[in-house]
Amino acid sequence: MYVNMKYILDNANRDGYAVMAVNSVNMEMARAVIEAAEEEHSPIILQFGVGQMSKLAHPTEMVPMIKAMAERANVPVCLNLDHGPSLEAEIDAIKMGFSNVMIDASSLPYEENVKRSRMIADLAHAKGISVEAELGHVGQAADGDGKTADMYTNVEQAVEFVKATGVDALAVAIGTAHGKYPEGYVPVLDFNRLAELKAALKMPLVLHGGSGSGEENIRKAVAGGINKINVCTDAFHAAEVAMKAKWEAEPNTDYLNIMMTAEKAIKEFVRNYIRLIGSNNRYTFEAADNGSKE
Repeated sequence: MYVNMKYILDNANRDGYAVMAVNSVNMEMARAVIEAAEEEHSPIILQFGVGQMSKLAHPTEMVPMIKAMAERANVPVCLNLDHGPSLEAEIDAIKMGFSNVMIDASSLPYEENVKRSRMIADLAHAKGISVEAELGHVGQAADGDGKTADMYTNVEQAVEFVKATGVDALAVAIGTAHGKYPEGYVPVLDFNRLAELKAALKMPLVLHGGSGSGEENIRKAVAGGINKINVCTDAFHAAEVAMKAKWEAEPNTDYLNIMMTAEKAIKEFVRNYIRLIGSNNRYTFEAADNGSKE
């Protein structure tokens, strides 16, 4: 069932669990993620960004394919534009049939973030597409970002932002960062800030940079009110480890078997992560209605 993200995350927000948003850049990843969700009876979000679309996840092929897979699936599936950097990128995604778009203007001045997010929300909502925005700054792990409180989401400003923009979900900065952390480093998250944000906003909150954050941090984040967790690096790593092991065990293995190995590894990784964040066995066949995308 192909739905917008609001449908998925409103349920998660109401019932206190989180849903994976997995950067799925080819057919094998997309199929593995959706099949894992079906086997775990979990809603799921697939996503990719403009940079990934320029390299491998070509939207001309990927968007129709994912929509077809979603429409056959017996769980809710959303396709999200991850970190849309511009009005043009967002409009293109809306036209192509993404069921959610994320506008990332968080590095811009606050007033410009509000203006752009409001504009995208108006355009997307008119098409039945939901919108995620970001407030605060989730930087890059390799740069040491995410460690200082001045980058975190301000609670009072977040309330004002959501009211002014009408977005459906808010990505908050509480100490995580995108990409791969330095060896041995586990981020320290501000769970008090998360609790304050959840109490003030009472809406779906998003954690970017979920990879490498550690299972205990992820569990506490979900318990504290996170409803969507973006996962990219860890999913790629699961495939990489499995492929390297396959080549080591069978040096003469071929492309077909390598891709099957990667798909199987990603599927198992996603199934385990779904259980970690509590979205398994959450979907029933009730109300498969207003969130659906034709």
